[in-house]
Amino acid sequence: MEHAERLLDAAGDLFYRRGVQAVGMDEVRAASGVSLKRLYQCFPSKEALVVAYLARRDERWMSSLTRHAGAAAPQDRIAAVFAWLERWFGEDDFRGCGFVNAYAELGPSSEAVREVVRRHKQRLRDFLRELAANARDPDDLAGQLLVLVDGATVTAMLSPEDGAEAARAAGRAAALIRAAACPA
Repeated sequence: MEHAERLLDAAGDLFYRRGVQAVGMDEVRAASGVSLKRLYQCFPSKEALVVAYLARRDERWMSSLTRHAGAAAPQDRIAAVFAWLERWFGEDDFRGCGFVNAYAELGPSSEAVREVVRRHKQRLRDFLRELAANARDPDDLAGQLLVLVDGATVTAMLSPEDGAEAARAAGRAAALIRAAACPA
């Protein structure tokens, strides 16, 4: 495995599990087995490593979500988003939205982190807009669905024992909103 990949694997696990601020570069180095010199050759700053971690997380997260929703019948794809969330919320290592978590820690002080978080949320909204294409106002429905996704994610993070119900409740709300937003 390439050095950058090992570093991103280690950073991804540590940052998501413990938080960006709580993890030092030496911990990433130790967990990856890569020398500190090589770490800084790959990622010249912690901010660069955080941005790369988030970009990689975006790619993997969106790929998994779009693959899952894309496997459903077209009329069931919005519901499939919330079924995917339910599965994600039930994972042992679920710690909420890695993007919101990173932004909460670094966003105000890091334009680069803020930008990668914005891109992720915009990419998610664009995907939801694709699923809402038959609505009278796809942009409005996508915005409402994004609020449901983010709200369910925060609820599941704060009350992991209620994570599955948060996803199901958001899915029920999405079905009602979709029915009202789509022509009969």
